[in-house]
Amino acid sequence: MNPARKHQTGRGAGTLMIQGTTSDAGKSALVTGLCRALWRRGYRVAPFKPQNMALNSAVTPEGGEIGRAQAVQARACGLTPHTDMNPILLKPNTDLGSQVIVHGRAVGNMNARVYHDYKPRAMAAVLESHARLAEQYQAIIVEGAGSPAEINLRAGDIANMGFAEAVDCPVLLIADINRGGVFAHLVGTLELLTPSEQTRVAGFIINRFRGDIGLLQPGLDWLEKRTGKPVLGVLPYLHGLHLEAEDSLTARGQADGWEVTDPPLRVIAPTTPRLSNHTDCDALRLHPEVDFRFVESGEPIPGADLIILPGSKSVSADLGWLRAEGWEQAILRHLRYGGKLIGVCGGFQMLGRAIHDPLGLEGPSGSIPGLGLLDFETTLTADKRLVNVCGTLVLDGAKLKGYEIHAGRSAGSALDHPACHLEHGTDGALSGDGQILGTYVHGLFDEPDAQAALLRWAGWSQAIAFDILTARDRGIDRLADAVEMELDMGRIIDLL
Repeated sequence: MNPARKHQTGRGAGTLMIQGTTSDAGKSALVTGLCRALWRRGYRVAPFKPQNMALNSAVTPEGGEIGRAQAVQARACGLTPHTDMNPILLKPNTDLGSQVIVHGRAVGNMNARVYHDYKPRAMAAVLESHARLAEQYQAIIVEGAGSPAEINLRAGDIANMGFAEAVDCPVLLIADINRGGVFAHLVGTLELLTPSEQTRVAGFIINRFRGDIGLLQPGLDWLEKRTGKPVLGVLPYLHGLHLEAEDSLTARGQADGWEVTDPPLRVIAPTTPRLSNHTDCDALRLHPEVDFRFVESGEPIPGADLIILPGSKSVSADLGWLRAEGWEQAILRHLRYGGKLIGVCGGFQMLGRAIHDPLGLEGPSGSIPGLGLLDFETTLTADKRLVNVCGTLVLDGAKLKGYEIHAGRSAGSALDHPACHLEHGTDGALSGDGQILGTYVHGLFDEPDAQAALLRWAGWSQAIAFDILTARDRGIDRLADAVEMELDMGRIIDLL
């Protein structure tokens, strides 16, 4: 493709798919880096993921819900995110079932067998979205899901080779050498594909390599001879790289294991089983002067200045988990000693007197007692509120920007003392003693003004804000630089 064609659009748009030998092989990062590299070269490029399974989601300007990874990839392309970039989103709410979101809207909860029967309709939605993107952009960089070699999931596949076959696009296969067994992963995955799918694989990319590339070269030569496929590059291990996670979570410290010595502020949050949008905490995880950590099941609950109860896809179940893990007593003790507490979305709902689920959206219908720390109750509803918001915190009138993704409506006297003033009205609650703040707004710490105000409220009088948005862009540019330097971009552009 010639950059001089950058203003042309139409069905001739090139599509290239990135598939991985495993989950977390680096698909999201590679798509992000390729998108930014092509965008910097002047191409009209868009990201696409046919089917995503993740509890971290984003709200598009038109009020739809997609995976956060695709929102980041849209940013890499200089675009606002759109539901066509991730037409199918699965949000697990039990070990056996998920909420199914099509073109940004929830269509219901399905277990694996029901969803399998639904796949033909899901594929139709996927192909509709891809066709619309192909009308607008020169290049579409597609991210697969998991591995294409999951034999039990091949029938009706829409996430990997099923999609690639349907739109007749080439595939690059990426593997993570840092895990070990990279040659077995690549050769084994290729062997488990059908002959037509094997032909569709145009080459390999190896990710997260550390050390002397010369020592790897004999393996690369063997791989090319063994498979007849070229290795299009080896990406280095990028220390300290931060991108918003699709779903995985580093349990402790900042990016790449940073531990803060003598921090001005200590912050903890529970790692609940259905934790959602944990990216809300990224600005604190990466802050060079905040000791932030997620506390796993079974770990001692350490002392802290601030406890955050993050979002949840199954609020009632996660609240039960908190009680079983001893968090209720720990929170009460924390408050007695003057600590601060923030509840975000599902975590905010937990702070009230009760959670009512009359429709059985999260399990058997009924009600459960909340933590009783704020005077309000929440009723879960079938409709979901999806909106980007801006406004101010009641703390110092600090500017706030974020988004809401929640099912349920809260009511009670605590809401007469809101935490935020938004364009559409008030939101959340601040306790009378000023120790507890609850809100439905995700991205609470992303805006520097709001972040600094919240850190001051939590006890750090000289709080300095960490600019997470700039950090995200730096991470995207680092990826693009590595892609340009280490991959055969000429071949990749030819594939498009």
